[in-house]
Amino acid sequence: MVFSEPTFTVGIEEEYLLVDRRTRNLASDPPDSMLAECEARIKDLVKPEFMKSQIEVGTRVCKTVAAAREDLAWLRRTVAEVADLHGLAPIAASTHPFSEWTEQKHTDKERYHMLARNLQAVARRLLICGMHVHVGIEDDNLRIDLLNQAAYFLPHLLALSTSSPFWRGEDTGLKSYRLSVFNELPRTGLPEQFDSYAEYERHVDILTKADLIEDGSMLWWDIRPSIRFPTLEMRISDICTRLDDTACIAALYICIIRMLYRLRRVNQRWRVYAPMLINENRWRAQRYGLDEGLVDFGKGEIVPFDELMEELVQLVREDATALGCLDEVQHARKIVAEGTSAHRQIATFTAAMESGADRPEALGAVVDMLIEETVRDL
Repeated sequence: MVFSEPTFTVGIEEEYLLVDRRTRNLASDPPDSMLAECEARIKDLVKPEFMKSQIEVGTRVCKTVAAAREDLAWLRRTVAEVADLHGLAPIAASTHPFSEWTEQKHTDKERYHMLARNLQAVARRLLICGMHVHVGIEDDNLRIDLLNQAAYFLPHLLALSTSSPFWRGEDTGLKSYRLSVFNELPRTGLPEQFDSYAEYERHVDILTKADLIEDGSMLWWDIRPSIRFPTLEMRISDICTRLDDTACIAALYICIIRMLYRLRRVNQRWRVYAPMLINENRWRAQRYGLDEGLVDFGKGEIVPFDELMEELVQLVREDATALGCLDEVQHARKIVAEGTSAHRQIATFTAAMESGADRPEALGAVVDMLIEETVRDL
């Protein structure tokens, strides 16, 4: 089968939590004027999310990771400026350190009303934010071929992005508790494997004709073919608090996709491992982040994450050079050395408690750290 050369364009979507600067709690019902002003300044690149205390932005279709980072810097800065006028601030974290989901309201849109009716408490708990990276793969069958292979690398990307260690004021012991919440939804987790785009469409058609889903956008897999764009959309990662970390995740993902395509051109391919194996690494990334390594299935043993990441950087070096994002890819070494947002949140909480703060004060200090880091280096 001959595939057309992909464009490898990139687009990034980020979801932010809106917090009250005074209380550090979530803004459960922010004023409509805030979103309206964001829409006036950003136009089609901002929209409400499921919860009223959330807001989503998305870059334009970008030719390079650097251009996508520049777009995100502008989007984060604009949302922060508008929110500040209302005494609010966005935080780029996948969970809020202490807010209660029971106090939140979902956005008044028919799609969200439908989700609330169908999913009930599962939807009401959905107080989580993620980051989605789209890579332009215009050929339908190639998108499916790469979907099958790319799943292997998803735990690596999750481990580098973790930002949700707290839930309802408790340290969960997980670096990405967001995934535990998201896993309660149907049609989540690792993607199914298909032999062709036609086979994928047949499966989606069965669900839509039975009125189980509206369309393929209700397949909330860790990676999926987008139905809005000719892209392969990576969805497993937490949202990164630091923008440079976001650019790194996006760069690694697009380089992995290009590397898999490059192998395909010379009639090679990455081995497709069973979901039961990949799910073990998915759990390890969710539980430990970078700290305890992942399984190298070829070796049959757990390998420290810094070694795995060095191997991955070398594996995609040719692709990063071709796509002009080698610096962003190599930033992964800094994430491994300094930790993710989850590490910094736990460290901030621990330091505050050791300095004599009570628990609410320490959790508030975590929110303050997230507010500051979200708009750092823009």
